[in-house]
Amino acid sequence: MNDIPARDALCVIWSSPNPEVADNLVFMYTQNAVNKSWWKQVRLIIWGPTAPLVASDEPVRARLREMMADGVEVWACRACAENYGVVEELETLGANVLYVGEPFTEMLKSGWTQLTF
Repeated sequence: MNDIPARDALCVIWSSPNPEVADNLVFMYTQNAVNKSWWKQVRLIIWGPTAPLVASDEPVRARLREMMADGVEVWACRACAENYGVVEELETLGANVLYVGEPFTEMLKSGWTQLTF
């Protein structure tokens, strides 16, 4: 995937549509993980019911844009985005909208650390 060792890479699966979980856990840890150099690579995956939250909530989108500017990679599950009808909104945000099953499996097999919220 890249030259960063998997032991230095973190993948955060964000599936809770609760905005409080986003603000007070997912975003806080993910952004600090990059800004404080806890991990060399941080990838946040929008998966499941978080897709419509991102599409409809401007404060959430603003925070994601800020995190992307800081270096967090933001991916979104294309199948979920299609199911919720929000592909365009996620692409406009700048998320990498793709079918994540296979690349996520490869990340796990290669040793990435994974958190799920």
